[in-house]
Amino acid sequence: MNKTNLTPERVFNQFKKINQIPRPSKHEEQIVAYLKEFAQTHQLECEVDESLNVVIRKPATPGFENRKTVILQSHTDMVCDKLVDVEFDFYKDAIQSYVDGEWLKAKGTTLGADDGIGVAIQLAVLESDDIEHGPLECVFTSDEETQLTGASGMKAGFMKGDMLINLDSEDEGQIFVSCAGGRSTRATFEFTKEEAPAGYFFIELSLKGLTGGHSGDDINKKRANAIKLLTRFVYMEQEQYDVRVAAFNSGKLHNAIPRDGKVVIAVPNEVKENVRADWNVFIANAEDEFHVTDTAMVFTMESVEAQQVLPKEVSVKLIQALQAMTNGILSMCQDEALGDLVETSSNVAVVKTSDTEVEILASQRSNVMSNLDNQCNTIKAVFQLAGAKVEQTDGYPAWKMNPNSELTKQTVESYKKLFGKDPIVRGIHAGLECGLFSTRYPHLDMVSFGPTLRDVHTPDERLLIPTVQMVWDHLLDVLKNIPAK
Repeated sequence: MNKTNLTPERVFNQFKKINQIPRPSKHEEQIVAYLKEFAQTHQLECEVDESLNVVIRKPATPGFENRKTVILQSHTDMVCDKLVDVEFDFYKDAIQSYVDGEWLKAKGTTLGADDGIGVAIQLAVLESDDIEHGPLECVFTSDEETQLTGASGMKAGFMKGDMLINLDSEDEGQIFVSCAGGRSTRATFEFTKEEAPAGYFFIELSLKGLTGGHSGDDINKKRANAIKLLTRFVYMEQEQYDVRVAAFNSGKLHNAIPRDGKVVIAVPNEVKENVRADWNVFIANAEDEFHVTDTAMVFTMESVEAQQVLPKEVSVKLIQALQAMTNGILSMCQDEALGDLVETSSNVAVVKTSDTEVEILASQRSNVMSNLDNQCNTIKAVFQLAGAKVEQTDGYPAWKMNPNSELTKQTVESYKKLFGKDPIVRGIHAGLECGLFSTRYPHLDMVSFGPTLRDVHTPDERLLIPTVQMVWDHLLDVLKNIPAK
């Protein structure tokens, strides 16, 4: 990473070190070891719990001992995604970042700024000796990207502070005061593959180059979903012809909008040219429909060798269920204080085929828990009707806005003083660990803010460099003006 013009230098130095350390979700051992070594080097109290959450405590600077204790919090794991033609091992290799104008990017992979930049900001605070602040706890949670299991496993009493600043937001100038809750649905179709009927022609339909994005924060941007697009075409062909599915594979991550995918189908020889013509019409319609959000879509149709197929009933039910399931925005928030915020959504994220089953993974989100339950039941019912086995996670709770938050008031006043404009105070449709903290630590006064990130959870992830300095200045001013106990 070129350090030219990267300020604050201490933050970007830490980020560079962090990106040398592999830290996929559920494999945070190396970053935890780094944090423990960091605490020891700087003679700071450090504690690690059974879920690999880390807390490093730093005493107040002289004259600030009577201030309320502030918790700074981020997560140590990262989403691991790469371009299909890039050779990269997330369990061994260091992220290769580079500067492109005002943006910091990675070469063909996710950047890890979600939430490595939050971790870097905390470490920069901890190693500094020229910052005025009261007692600090820097908390680094594990496994946030897969259902927030680190925060979920944190026991009451691990954090001891009065106020919490979450550094896992992606829009500088916005202060988040609530978040959505979420659950996941896993549906499995089981079968024994069989030979295709005689006289069938095998076709592979593939799609790549979609924009994708975060299934919470980007769900309102009308970006194409590779699974839904491929399903749409196969469903239309099934309505006309005896189409058998041999394989359907798309998506990698439960919390990302799938950007590419492939489906192998078998059709009667006499209709293969009809299917080809339908595909060309479908491509034109899809490109027109998503001409703003997905300008680099690449559709491919090619013949492939014959292979075993799913039984006819499973082929039909699978595609019918994927066609029927809701996807995207389902409702918007009614609370005007939260602005133009998505309330409830669903995203089908992964379809994976083996010799004996097809597995579908979808995520549902809402900041109204009763509506989240209803949406989960709707998705479950669709797959139950199709004959699939359905499992759903307990998920994580929403974080409700506190209209009397002292920390929100302080954070807003600090921002106005520093930058001469009002920040946007709003909720976020992604899941934040603040929801879980609010159930375990109901006394905590919380806000979330961070530098600007775009296209997180994809290889196009990028960090807007100047906003890191703005967040740093904002954070230090907030810490300096935290009220007394």
